Amino acid sequence: MTSKTPSFDKLSQTMRPHIQAELQDAISDAREHGTQEMHNMLAYQLGWVGDDAGDKAQGKQIRPLLVLLTTQAAAGERQAALPSAGGTWRAGLPAAAAVELLHNFSLIHDDIEDNSALRRGRPTVWKKWGQAQAINTGDAMLTLANLAMLRLTETTSPAITLPAMRIIHQTCLRLTQGQHLDMDYETRGQVTVAEYWEMVEGKTASLIAACCELGALCAKVSAETQSLYREFGHKLGLAFQAQDDLLGIWGKTEKIGKSTTGDLLSGKKTLPIIYGLAQGGDFAARWKEGPLTTGEIPAMAQTLEAEGARAYTRDAADRLTEQALDALRDANPQGEGGDAGQAQFALHELANKLLRRKG
Repeated sequence: MTSKTPSFDKLSQTMRPHIQAELQDAISDAREHGTQEMHNMLAYQLGWVGDDAGDKAQGKQIRPLLVLLTTQAAAGERQAALPSAGGTWRAGLPAAAAVELLHNFSLIHDDIEDNSALRRGRPTVWKKWGQAQAINTGDAMLTLANLAMLRLTETTSPAITLPAMRIIHQTCLRLTQGQHLDMDYETRGQVTVAEYWEMVEGKTASLIAACCELGALCAKVSAETQSLYREFGHKLGLAFQAQDDLLGIWGKTEKIGKSTTGDLLSGKKTLPIIYGLAQGGDFAARWKEGPLTTGEIPAMAQTLEAEGARAYTRDAADRLTEQALDALRDANPQGEGGDAGQAQFALHELANKLLRRKG
């Protein structure tokens, strides 16, 4: 791949305005029947309005970009399946909007359930409008995600839309199952690494896997290729969560947009914490005595690192990312040229960007 190949950043700059336009159309119905304020709450969650609105508040939109990049990359197998004008990735725009709305639905509800006051550096929806209105707004976001997905009938076909809807509903179920386990683990004395990964497969990896599968589906490629792209997303999602767990303890609040004391204070069973408990050392001994205080967090984070939890979590993220990239290479064996090759390169770059996130 030459240095002239468009990077992820360049392709994302091309795609993001179209994602924004699709999202704006998708939530426009929320203004009807005297619900302008609900529309404002949706727009706030998406980072468009309110204090500090803008790119940081909108997030990196990794999930919708995964849909579009995968649509473009997978189309290399069957380039004639989609019109070339304007890029084949445009066929996946409704699915891209749907997964971003689904993601934000889960964030609104997760913030309530986790008692999180900050999201992307700003007060969460429930913190500004109260829990009841935030729950309702999250429900609206989920409904709008389903309606957005139906527009695939216009950009692809009804034959693509039906399995796409099945994917999005199955993913929503997996998200709620993963969140159930995440909350359940907080009150359990012991959680195994295997149980942790089961939770992460639902809470995080299921949506990222769905993004890649939806992108391949929109490109109208073979079921085998769709499966390979789904595996890429699945492994990437697992690696993403391992990295997120690492930043949740050793990151910096101003960079990651949320508290770095929350996991230790709440008793959340993240990968480094589960590893630390299994070592039976000083960290485990203090953990068993009862909830940590805010003042103890820095020292406990240092203890956890000294006992190997940070390195263990980093190694897991590295290993899973390599597995993800192996699946991506298998999904696109015909070469690296043209638009499909550029998108594949961008997917490689994105995977590495996610792994190298710094706090």
